[in-house]
Amino acid sequence: MKVLAGIIGFCLGCLLLLLPLGQFQPDNLDSLRTLAVQLDGRKKPLDTVAKETVAQIYGATTYRHDERAEDYFDTYLSLWFNTRNWNTEPFILVGYRPLREVVGLDRDRKRFAFQELVNNSELGALVGRARQKRADDQDLERLEREALAVEDRVTLLYNAVGDTNLPLVPHPSDLKGTWVGLSQGQKLYEPETIAPLLADYALMQQTLLSGGALHLNAIAPLAAALKDGLTALSPAIYPADAVLAREVRFNHFHPFAKAWKLYGLAFAIALASIGVLRQPLYWGAIGLFITGIGIQTYGFWARMQIAGRPPVTNMYESVVWVGFGIAAIALVFELCSRARYYLLAAAPLAIVCLVLADSLPAVLDPTISPLVPVLRDNFWLSIHVPTIALSYASFALALGVGHVAIANYVFAPQATLRLKTLTQLNYRVLQVGVLLLTAGIILGGIWAHFSWGRFWGWDPKETWALIALLCYVAPLHGRLVGWIDDFGLNVTSIVSFNAVLMAWYGVNFVLGSGLHSYGFGTGGSELAIASVVGVDLLLVAIAAARHAGWGSSAETLAAEGNNRKPSVEISGLVD
Repeated sequence: MKVLAGIIGFCLGCLLLLLPLGQFQPDNLDSLRTLAVQLDGRKKPLDTVAKETVAQIYGATTYRHDERAEDYFDTYLSLWFNTRNWNTEPFILVGYRPLREVVGLDRDRKRFAFQELVNNSELGALVGRARQKRADDQDLERLEREALAVEDRVTLLYNAVGDTNLPLVPHPSDLKGTWVGLSQGQKLYEPETIAPLLADYALMQQTLLSGGALHLNAIAPLAAALKDGLTALSPAIYPADAVLAREVRFNHFHPFAKAWKLYGLAFAIALASIGVLRQPLYWGAIGLFITGIGIQTYGFWARMQIAGRPPVTNMYESVVWVGFGIAAIALVFELCSRARYYLLAAAPLAIVCLVLADSLPAVLDPTISPLVPVLRDNFWLSIHVPTIALSYASFALALGVGHVAIANYVFAPQATLRLKTLTQLNYRVLQVGVLLLTAGIILGGIWAHFSWGRFWGWDPKETWALIALLCYVAPLHGRLVGWIDDFGLNVTSIVSFNAVLMAWYGVNFVLGSGLHSYGFGTGGSELAIASVVGVDLLLVAIAAARHAGWGSSAETLAAEGNNRKPSVEISGLVD
């Protein structure tokens, strides 16, 4: 029965992955989507260029305007062929509210037109100061980093509109040679060779200008002719169709988005199994959870095939990896303990990680870019960064189990056996997290010795990793000698995660200084993070007050004490 329920859950998950069926069908613009472009240090399909360009400028892959939603590829074609007035479209993201206030932009808007930003003298002055500080090798303030990010978006939009220099024309003989745009093709080939390609591009532009999106299907034959002509220029240099199509399929299949939906369904079924059909629903949830992990594993494998390296080199990849680690570690512990608490604690956290990665491309940039020199040693990259991220995943799982335990302390304080079980489960995860973070710090020190000539230098990233480790080692030792009881351990598993949050998010988005600059980013909201942390700590304080009996009458405390009888407690473990 258990195996059958698990198989049914797995098959249901696989069936959900096939929906919608249209995701596997090539459209009429497939030839255009798979045009190869040499950009950002690699050759990638035009579909990827479109997705990255729209996401970086607009902050999302779906452009919503005039009460309509437009796909990223249609939006990019409008940019590339310049089929509308992009000077007045509110398309450029300015997400940092303090920046909008300082330069006099509307505080309640997040996106502005090109002409609004280039004509803003306050923004121009701020960008100028930031450029000068960067040239002088000075640390930039958050406001200055955000201003430069806006400048990058403005520049990207300017270069994308009517871009005849998009490097589509391959080098005749050198695999690593520089590609050029159609308008510059005569630098590499005879004019009569490039002329038909220029004609195809011009006809596509005229077709779209005359009918807009209604004529997208009409340009399909022209796109096919353009691709065939570009491929014929240098067949040995031009990437294979299978390679380009693989990346387009990855973009459309969107495995990480499918994974969090499967985790959500598994969580709902596991929650329902508490009341009815205990074992069948539980094992069905396990099957769905395994399917989610499987599809996320495929996503990592596919991204590694595209990038040619481990997918753990920026904040986007680390967030996705931590979400995977939470789910994978929880599954291992779940199968060993048969306690549904790991699954219930892990699924929401894995969902949060994947949803954030999926919905914030301007903050967590998913672009696959060349590695900075310090990251090009794939051996250390493959063991240090994943180990650190898995330690964060372990502590995040402990955070989830801690919340489950705290909720039980508030709503079911008489469930002593369940509380004892949750504490034991939490303790195991914390031990794994401490082991992984310790190993990661040591591995990072060895890598730093080879890369920077010193094992330890009190860099902000190193310092906060050590602080996070101490925040967990101290309570574990306190638990060992009896200074911290079960409730205290669960509370520290929640509170100590703030040190991980600072090491992971704060150093990259708030401090923005140190040798680990390849992980820095802009667009993060300290206010939102601080609000979530503040509310969470308030809930923990309320639970602590409730556990200590503050505000409760003597009769209520006596009644609760009498109700705490392990002999009548249901452990919650699956038989």
